[in-house]
Amino acid sequence: MRLSNLADYAVVTMSAAARHCGGARISAGGLAAETGLPAPTVSKVVSRLTAAGLLRSVRGAHGGLQLARPAAAITLADIVEAVEGPIALATCLDGDDCAAHHDCRVRPHWPLVNETLRGALAAIPLTRLAQEAEPKVPA
Repeated sequence: MRLSNLADYAVVTMSAAARHCGGARISAGGLAAETGLPAPTVSKVVSRLTAAGLLRSVRGAHGGLQLARPAAAITLADIVEAVEGPIALATCLDGDDCAAHHDCRVRPHWPLVNETLRGALAAIPLTRLAQEAEPKVPA
């Protein structure tokens, strides 16, 4: 499984926004500069994250973007779902567009797999993603 580029950019953008916690606001242009992502991409990501209730946009002279709730209350699952929709490895549960739909013995197990994957992503808070990575010590 691999995240789309947009989901990856959403995680990077939210991590940068989390480093401006404490009520500080940052512009979309500021996030683009800080992350190195193109401004149009950041604007697209910010739009989805705002619609999902993860970011809040404040207008005015002292406006900008800020987290809509504390970083500790936002998870990797929240961010991915804001961009990708519900987390699921198999699409066969959305409908019966699979050729093996009627005889599939694996289909009943996909909800457990999907719940487990979502649970793993939900266990990672934004506060963790916003931290500086610890340097690797050579073995």
